[in-house]
Amino acid sequence: MARRRKRLGEILVNWNVVTPTALGDALAYSQQHGKKIGEALIELELATEEDVTKALATQFDLAYVDLDKNVGVSGALDLIPEKLIKKLKVLPLGREDGKIKVIIHDPLDLDTLDQLRVLLNSQVECAIAPRSKIVRFIDTFLTGMRDSVDEAIEAIDRDKDLLAKEDKRLAAAAEDEDSEAPIIKLLNLMIAEAVRMRASDIHVEPMADRVRVRYRVDGVCIVKDNIPKHMQASVLARLKIMSGLDIAERRLPQDGRIKMRIGSGQIDFRVSSCPAYHGESVVLRILRPDSVKIGIQAMGFEEDDYERFNKIIRQPNGIFLVTGPTGSGKTTTLYGALQELNRPDRKIITAEDPVEYNFSGINQCQVREEIGLTFARILRAMLRQAPNIILVGEIRDREVGDVAIQAALTGHLVFSTLHTNDAPSAITRLIDMGIKPFLVASSIQAIMAQRLMRLICNECKVVDPSPDRFTLRLLGITDKDLEGRTIYKGAGCNRCGGIGYRGRQGIFEMLEMTPELRELAFQRAPANRLRAAARAGGMRTLLDDGKRKILRGVTTPEEIARITQIEGILTEE
Repeated sequence: MARRRKRLGEILVNWNVVTPTALGDALAYSQQHGKKIGEALIELELATEEDVTKALATQFDLAYVDLDKNVGVSGALDLIPEKLIKKLKVLPLGREDGKIKVIIHDPLDLDTLDQLRVLLNSQVECAIAPRSKIVRFIDTFLTGMRDSVDEAIEAIDRDKDLLAKEDKRLAAAAEDEDSEAPIIKLLNLMIAEAVRMRASDIHVEPMADRVRVRYRVDGVCIVKDNIPKHMQASVLARLKIMSGLDIAERRLPQDGRIKMRIGSGQIDFRVSSCPAYHGESVVLRILRPDSVKIGIQAMGFEEDDYERFNKIIRQPNGIFLVTGPTGSGKTTTLYGALQELNRPDRKIITAEDPVEYNFSGINQCQVREEIGLTFARILRAMLRQAPNIILVGEIRDREVGDVAIQAALTGHLVFSTLHTNDAPSAITRLIDMGIKPFLVASSIQAIMAQRLMRLICNECKVVDPSPDRFTLRLLGITDKDLEGRTIYKGAGCNRCGGIGYRGRQGIFEMLEMTPELRELAFQRAPANRLRAAARAGGMRTLLDDGKRKILRGVTTPEEIARITQIEGILTEE
């Protein structure tokens, strides 16, 4: 009788990589989103890609290859044609006994294995490595993406005549898509590199003597290129052509969009140009649908906050506000809530400016101020559409706030965002807008403030033997808090680009309205009194939530100190 192959989740539980409860969450997520269990565990940050790949190696009795050590791979690349390596995402390891040893990432991908056998006319023996490491190896040793960007800049820089011809061609033939043209090739390489690095934005910024290119990765800008100043006009013209902007208009801001196929997926870019002192600054916002479809399990909620969040979003009516600065993940949180509630028996309508991601089953309306289609006008129209749930992109003024509150008081569940530093300040902000205090007090169900913190890279996570004492004191972490706990940091590796951080999760401040808070709101109490009452009622602040995540070893004290508003700055003794 054949021996039963262990399940992937069973192996990881036996290794104490995941708990049975976490495995159950991942199984539910995989069924809901049509993912493999390994993919679900990685997306939910419950296990690293390396853990999952090692478990697959054990499950299928394959050798695991650590590509960071380059074990003989670079010397065997000629065994498989370069096009095949790039297409199938495989790497040759060598030839032995008439068989070609090949590194793969998915032992269940039988089509790839069959193609290799036929095209190589040879038996294939498999080993396994994480997909991201295979792709990175291909980029480094075959594609040479970073070298290609540098070489493209140098080639254009050397040939001034070529650049002049390129300027004329771009102006005369805006629709030309010749991917071999030097400027087009340069920009395609830069955009592909930004997507590969998981950047959220590309910033093209003219300076006095150069054009600086920066990528925003995990919320932090990194300088990647300095393009010579004389290439500025060509680069900006090409970006405008790609995004459908008027290349002749240099005095006014413009907005556009780009759609590009990169790798196996279609990526959208929202483009903004803004006149500046040294020329137009252009920002490309990279829009990835998967980034807002991660599910509320993966947002970083502690267990008690997760339960409270689930309870709040299932209220039949009222307003749920998410607050925080730009880039703090408010939209992702609200989309996660809508996904959880998106069922055939519920009607959901959104008013957004702009609609960045499309979701099936949800009616999404785009604000268009130029024709008078404002948030307030869409909201009034929504109420005649008999929705159960309404999402308002942002409460910007009294008119929008009044309509949202009326919707909440007439039996609708309303989600929206507000730009405030913490949850209690949202109440005073609404009253300052001119909304009557008794309406604010009676309509709001809960307010959640949030920030995004960077996670320590799992590949290079090490114990921090001497954490900065001043930072710990600043955060209120005492020696008693540290008993039996360990502070970690990232040493820096290839996977995280030497930064020590990879990926982000949220820290949260959840304020649920109580009779006492409603009374204080009615009395127009200041934010500090509201905060004191909320904390007395059990609200955990952003700093408190950040401290819990430091002590759990998922982030560093420096990261929480960077993103939270710390009251009462201490001085070193």
